[in-house]
Amino acid sequence: MTSEGGRAVQAILLRHGQVAHHRSDVGLTDLGVAQSEAAGRWFAEQGIAIEGLLSGETARTLDTATAFAAGYRGVAGSPELPEPVVSFALRNPDLYLGGHRVNIAEGAEAIAGQVPGISAEDVMNSPFFGKLISAEERVGYWLEHPNPPGEDAHAVARRIESFVRSLGDSAGRAGATIVAITHSPVLRAVRLGFENVYTREPPFLHGFSLIAGRTGDITFSLFETDTGDIPATSRPGPGLEES
Repeated sequence: MTSEGGRAVQAILLRHGQVAHHRSDVGLTDLGVAQSEAAGRWFAEQGIAIEGLLSGETARTLDTATAFAAGYRGVAGSPELPEPVVSFALRNPDLYLGGHRVNIAEGAEAIAGQVPGISAEDVMNSPFFGKLISAEERVGYWLEHPNPPGEDAHAVARRIESFVRSLGDSAGRAGATIVAITHSPVLRAVRLGFENVYTREPPFLHGFSLIAGRTGDITFSLFETDTGDIPATSRPGPGLEES
């Protein structure tokens, strides 16, 4: 997937800030907000002009985008920053159970709660989700699964590839930088797709740079923000990873 091309649009994909758990769609912890604000300040201090700030539709990605924008705008002389906008492409993998889309979550009860008429026992009896729940590393199980009930890792990578290429459809975006707040499974699938590298979850507010060339080629590289004294890898307890 990786090749060099003329610079058209750069998409910087970042993981959201810290959350307390993944049993439901919760917002950021106080530390997660601080991480996000610090990342926004760092972008502004580097003089990086951002033509678009996008996020997934979950509370944690929306909170991250809002705090990132506040940090960015809080730096004197920072470039103008548009309001955050939700992008459907930045969602977690599309997985299906009982005819409904579900998110990877902590425990059978949390997954069952997303589907009317499905019990935790039904989840555990599902060939895919039963093994997902008992896996040592849930997202890793999905990443390596050849035929999950929905998108596999390569499908998510192709989705993001198409999303990044589409950012250059507007002639006025040539040379633009777009910041996109997403989730660990998406980022890990992207790296697997572009570099064939299996990786654990990236630190919060870190991710990848994808530059779509004018010929449609995409250049992929790691991207690290600097959150200063605020740890980007801090965790409040078990189960924080895989979001």
